[in-house]
Amino acid sequence: MNNIVLKRESNTDFSSTDETSLLVVIFDSNPGQQFLRDNTHVLTHCLDSIIAFSNAHLMQKAQNKLAVMACHSKTSQFIFPGPGKPIDIRQTDGQYEIFTMVEKTIKHNLSKLLGSDISNILTESLLAGTIAMALCYIARMQRIKSPGIKINSRILLVTGSSDSASQYMNYMNVFFTAQKHNVVIDVCALDQHLSLLQQGCDITGGLYLKLPQLQGLLQYLLWVFLPEPPIREKLVLPPPVKVDYRAACFCHRELIDIGFVCSVCLSIFCKFSPICTTCHTVFKMPGPLAVKQKKKKLKL
Repeated sequence: MNNIVLKRESNTDFSSTDETSLLVVIFDSNPGQQFLRDNTHVLTHCLDSIIAFSNAHLMQKAQNKLAVMACHSKTSQFIFPGPGKPIDIRQTDGQYEIFTMVEKTIKHNLSKLLGSDISNILTESLLAGTIAMALCYIARMQRIKSPGIKINSRILLVTGSSDSASQYMNYMNVFFTAQKHNVVIDVCALDQHLSLLQQGCDITGGLYLKLPQLQGLLQYLLWVFLPEPPIREKLVLPPPVKVDYRAACFCHRELIDIGFVCSVCLSIFCKFSPICTTCHTVFKMPGPLAVKQKKKKLKL
């Protein structure tokens, strides 16, 4: 994230208003996602919808800020603003210059990222790490803003990956960090229901949506996720579903209903273990259950 160039002179437009909105969009571009393996052309459709949604966010207010990240199986990168110097953009007739820059920069940097991955090994997406990078970027923007200016920050995660219980602790860390810094996390699930990310939305006060049909991605983005959190209370949005707050065990990385919790480090296990594999605390073996003796009836 240190290769992102933030110009000091660009911060002067913060002073023209007392409040602005910073949106960080995380797009899961991992080719190992099931819906991308079935139809590779869907990636172009999702990317065009995200670009249109990003431009709509910038169009709402001139002071709004935008960052777009690509989450991959091995790395996570900022594709807008891109690393290094901005690319040369030729103005397109009939299109606002900022919109042209957003579109060209995102497509250029994403194509470089996808072209650099020549491995055929399919692994899970680094979603928790990407959210952590987004929180660092938001904290950096909060630090360099002008005095007296309020920035409302939120993160939108668009993914079609499945739930990853192996990243459970990383998810919980970024969720509660976002809650502490008043950063709202929204999730748009393209393919499968994601219970862990649904927990993050509930913790941070964001919205979770399992997309009914992929063809209407742009419509759902504009309807559900474009309004800012204070405005959402006045809109008719999809009703919230029951949040699955099951935890993932540290031994098999599976979601469980009932388990054993370490009294020292609060690690969760689905089966009893005499030694905690996280903090190596030794527990006493549970003894046999005491059998209550029946009272003998006195003979009269």
